[in-house]
Amino acid sequence: MGQQEKVATSLAGAVGEEISASLAPVDAELERRYPGDPGTRQPVHTVYVPGDAYAADTVPSWGDRALAALDEHAPDAASLAAVLGLADDLAEPVYARVRAKLEREPIEDLRIDFEDGYGGCTDAEEDEAAARAARLTAEAYERGTAAPYTGIRMKCMEAPVRARGIRTLDVFLSGLVEAGGLPDGLVLTLPKVTYPEQVTAMVRLLEAFEKARGLEAGRIGFEIQIETSQSILAADGTATVARLIQAAEGRATGLHYGTFDYSACLGVSAAHQASDHPAADHAKAVMQVAAAGTGVRVSDGSTNVLPVGPTPKVHDAWRLHYGLTRRALARAYYQGWDMHPGHLPTRYAAVFAFYREGFEQAAARLARYANRTGGDVMDEPATAKALSGYLLRGLDCGALDIGEVARLTGLTRADLESFSAPRRGDLTASAQ
Repeated sequence: MGQQEKVATSLAGAVGEEISASLAPVDAELERRYPGDPGTRQPVHTVYVPGDAYAADTVPSWGDRALAALDEHAPDAASLAAVLGLADDLAEPVYARVRAKLEREPIEDLRIDFEDGYGGCTDAEEDEAAARAARLTAEAYERGTAAPYTGIRMKCMEAPVRARGIRTLDVFLSGLVEAGGLPDGLVLTLPKVTYPEQVTAMVRLLEAFEKARGLEAGRIGFEIQIETSQSILAADGTATVARLIQAAEGRATGLHYGTFDYSACLGVSAAHQASDHPAADHAKAVMQVAAAGTGVRVSDGSTNVLPVGPTPKVHDAWRLHYGLTRRALARAYYQGWDMHPGHLPTRYAAVFAFYREGFEQAAARLARYANRTGGDVMDEPATAKALSGYLLRGLDCGALDIGEVARLTGLTRADLESFSAPRRGDLTASAQ
């Protein structure tokens, strides 16, 4: 034992108490505005189908069509690997998992579209379609055949379509309640938001519905779709998207980037409208920073290049979609949109390859951190959070199995979840 150090202080205890009292409002504000990630599953994609095309077999039908595309254009692991440039050690496990996913859970998040993807119909026809969507959704959840997350995209809060959007939302939600209640996986999307007041209007609308139906206050959340320049930068130069999140009063669950509406809003020509355009990168970067720590997830948009036609054309579309998905994942946009069943093989191939190729390194680093053993990288609590989050997302989508994760990390899923949601003080200390 060495010599015991003499500890000297100069400040009275009252100083710390006074500082803590002065910062109490800030502490409360941090907890309110930045509660952290909710810890729930985030789907890897959102599939959009027009409200009048939604059917009882939409989910399995998309899986069947995606499998048929694989059988026709990449019937084995080697052929898909050749198209996408998959490493030899990834080809078989990725291909097998893609096929299994398409058979078991082809769609993770389904949005029944009553906005841009919905044809011009009369009010009576839209009423009928919304009521039918509610009935089919309730029946799918009851049978256990629904996508884990399902909901509608209503029309926006702009004056020409506002009343129609409100009525469609009312018809859909009322139909679900009448059929037995709102499913846990319910997701609503509010498009073409330009002003925070439109988000506030959505909050008031949902409050009124909850009160009318005797539901718990705050039961219904919604996504905000970012499709206009005004939703990124306000007339006064402030970042509108941050104000949109606050206007949602805790109900916002996601920010979804609308590739083509946003690009057109900025004057990007049709040939260059894509999720990797610099304008898209800027918008999503602003969205990402505004949402960080709030519990609101960010989703990338879609590609409009469909994998249809002869095999060479399908392969070109697959390479494009695969590359855009991998690019988004590297930038921490863990969700995107898929507009065609032919996009599903490359969506899952990209996601599974992303998690499997980094799995062993992430598992080893987290195991060393958990066991306080050395290594060639010095990780901190914030990095442990990122590592565990990576593994949890891989588990949720089916890229990884809990057995192989446990074997390499020695950790249970509960352990991973504890690392992925450290206390705020831990994160602050890691930055010192």
